[in-house]
Amino acid sequence: MILFQNIKSNITTATTILLTCGTISSALAQKDTIRYTGKTLSNVDYHHGQLSPAVGVHATQIMRASREHPEKSDGFGWTYNHQPMIAYWNNTFYLHYLSDPAGEHIPPSQTLLLTSKDGSNWTKPKVIFPIYHIPDGYKKEGVDGVAKNLDAIMHQRMGFYVTSDNRLLSLGYYGIAMDKKDDPNDGKGIGRVVREIYKDGSFGPIYFIRFNKNWDKSIAAFPFYKKSKDKKFIKACDELLSKPLMMQQWVEEADRDDPLIPLQKGYKALSYYHLPNGNVVGLWKHALTSLSKDNGKTWEYDPLRAPGFVNSNAKIWGQKTSDNRYATIYNPSEYRWPLAISTSDDGINYKDLLLVHGEISPMRYGGNYKSAGPQYPRGILEGNGTPPDGKLWVSYSVNKEDIWVASVPVPVTSEVNENVNDVFNDLPNGEELKMWNIYDLAWASAKIEKKADGKKTLTLRDQDAFDYSRVERVIPFAQKMEATFTVVPEQNDNGLLQVEFQNKQGLPALRIVFDSDGEIKVKHGARSGGVAKYEAGAAYTVTVKLDVTSRSYTIKVNDGKETNKIFYAPVDGISRIMFRTGEQRYSPNPDTTPDTPDYVDLPNTGILIPEAVFNIKSLITKKL
Repeated sequence: MILFQNIKSNITTATTILLTCGTISSALAQKDTIRYTGKTLSNVDYHHGQLSPAVGVHATQIMRASREHPEKSDGFGWTYNHQPMIAYWNNTFYLHYLSDPAGEHIPPSQTLLLTSKDGSNWTKPKVIFPIYHIPDGYKKEGVDGVAKNLDAIMHQRMGFYVTSDNRLLSLGYYGIAMDKKDDPNDGKGIGRVVREIYKDGSFGPIYFIRFNKNWDKSIAAFPFYKKSKDKKFIKACDELLSKPLMMQQWVEEADRDDPLIPLQKGYKALSYYHLPNGNVVGLWKHALTSLSKDNGKTWEYDPLRAPGFVNSNAKIWGQKTSDNRYATIYNPSEYRWPLAISTSDDGINYKDLLLVHGEISPMRYGGNYKSAGPQYPRGILEGNGTPPDGKLWVSYSVNKEDIWVASVPVPVTSEVNENVNDVFNDLPNGEELKMWNIYDLAWASAKIEKKADGKKTLTLRDQDAFDYSRVERVIPFAQKMEATFTVVPEQNDNGLLQVEFQNKQGLPALRIVFDSDGEIKVKHGARSGGVAKYEAGAAYTVTVKLDVTSRSYTIKVNDGKETNKIFYAPVDGISRIMFRTGEQRYSPNPDTTPDTPDYVDLPNTGILIPEAVFNIKSLITKKL
């Protein structure tokens, strides 16, 4: 299986950059860079890294790739989907991502756009930048071969720009890959395109805003932006071109000597934010960082690895948060899992590391340069809008296959001080899941639903053969506690629901299962034992009393007998209660075989399993 991030032909360049960074003095590193001073590190033996979750994160799969059911995915059935960008404008979220039929750098290629009013419910993707044909006979400098029935490859490190007069521009880049190993971001492509998105949801014409100098402009499929009859659109493009920080995002695809690019070196995927003194903190892949005192016109030093940060060849995102603090989101490992958030009071010293996305679904489809895990995070860039809820919103892909969005409540915290009293029908509309962490899929949803009796429940649905829905509630740390939850299963002959009591690092001590054979079970080491039968449509109230010091608990279902049990694994205390509609995954892991060229699709990728539905009516906890 293709699982690890790929070390492509640019490894030599990346290594050179890192070695150069190492020559920067330690004094400079301590004085002038952001740094991670916390003690928490991720453990890649676990998909969640053994990190405590940031409370209230809602992770939503907004596009699930499916070659067999394109009507349920992108309309095309393409399975390489990656590099999403997000903005908020006109009271709407906008997200676009690039897409190829199966693998990275293998044409055809296009960019698709989705929108949402609430960040949870998204439109079907629309093509915003279409397939671009390379004229037959084209030869790329320094690369063998002649173009024949070849299409361009899309690649972009910048997605949106909101102008000073409140226009929304969307951007993409057309590069050329003569074969699957060729680099479309080598400065020898076609150029960058731009089009306006109007408030009614329609798109303006496509124009080139910047050509690569090797490209023959006379054969371009779209005109240069100066040809537009819309003078305000031309002004908007000119404004964008005058912004050094915007231009720095273009460095990989641009001409290597493009005068618009301030720092003409191979530092990839810039994100940035401003400090109160006006300085700009820049962040690149490998957690490289530098400071600019003139809004990106110059940088104080060549980017160096931020002390204490762990990050490999994947994007890192940084921004100021709505509470006037700062956050970075990235993969804190040499792999592309987990996806984590670190926060800072001053934008320089980062002191914690919390979980945003700790699941890796199986990579269903093979493809060139596909990598496992939640990766390439991109939030809303300064100036590209501010959602009214004050949350931090971030887009990313999983396995370079499915597109996700997560919202992180601000202030970011990992602790809860009050016992849980979540009776979902009694909670205010829209706030039922405020304190819950949600893993919500297109084919396995986790949402508040109103049932036939008019009552609200937290409903987990699952018809995804390769994944599961999951919800989790952080609770006050306890060594002795009681928890009561009520579940109404809508079937008892398929699907399952696992309920786990976990410690702060996500390690479970006990597991209760509504199994597919109609029996409620508990895990006894490697085996399971029955507790009670269950029927479709009936309510089951489960009460658990536990004591960490004796590694024991009692369980009672409805008015049945209370029985004594032993933890199947010891923990220091309970901090989380999790509900999941599938078995825990342990692959990939650090020793999983890296990507190989002969990787094939998993069997039955188009299958839909019979839907299982579990309605959670309530969860109540108290310390004993």
